[in-house]
Amino acid sequence: MPVSGYIFDIKKFSINDGPGIRTTVFFKGCPLTCWWCHNPESQRNEPEEIENCNFRWNLHHDSYLRNTVGAKIYVNEVMDEIEKDRMFYEESHGGVTISGGEPMLQLNFLYSILSECKTKDINTAIDTTGYAAFEDFKKIYDLTDIFLFDLKLMDSKLHYEFCGINNELIHENLKKLSSLGKKNILRIPIIPTITDTEENISAMISFISKLKNVKEIDLLPFHKTAKSKYERMKKLNKVAELDVPSTDQMEELKNRFNQLGVPIKIGG
Repeated sequence: MPVSGYIFDIKKFSINDGPGIRTTVFFKGCPLTCWWCHNPESQRNEPEEIENCNFRWNLHHDSYLRNTVGAKIYVNEVMDEIEKDRMFYEESHGGVTISGGEPMLQLNFLYSILSECKTKDINTAIDTTGYAAFEDFKKIYDLTDIFLFDLKLMDSKLHYEFCGINNELIHENLKKLSSLGKKNILRIPIIPTITDTEENISAMISFISKLKNVKEIDLLPFHKTAKSKYERMKKLNKVAELDVPSTDQMEELKNRFNQLGVPIKIGG
């Protein structure tokens, strides 16, 4: 039986979701509810109705789906979209990134796409919150070239407050993944007054210093591009009043992380 899953977007020519030019496939569903989530339409597992939305993806451009975010799609349909951009992957050393939401929530769908990409020699990356059974990570490990692993807050109580779940499983999974090989790019959202505190940054640097393999660290500055999404979805934007970090602030943080001896980037 053909394998299907739920996605809410396919982004072409992405340069912020891993190396090179990439096609990013956004899966529906996420176990986290981060205050600063820039894809709030990803959090529910299935398609949802959102009035006057203009941030949807619609494979067949059906007008009656103009207010629906998310769609059921088969693996072969995803691969058709991915292969349209193959020449760009080859020229830029790019590939496919599976993001979300949390891709690990749809493991069979994820596994099938990764398997197809591998048979076609297309580079693969997974953008993950890290919140899944480690056995699931092991199942797709050999099919995945890069893990874009989110690291947000080191204190478990704060992680629960701002992300909706505890972080122990996330941190344990990162330790285990890093012990397997150098496939991990850490992605750290810099959210003023929340993740950029001295306590969190110091604890994070200490934690990362004990990991065996880190390929790169990306510092992702807070932005407000999702503001209109929250308004249209009639959801409370809990970080609406926060300021965007300045260039100087980001450079100062980059200098802090430089002590880890791995490449540090500002942005994805």
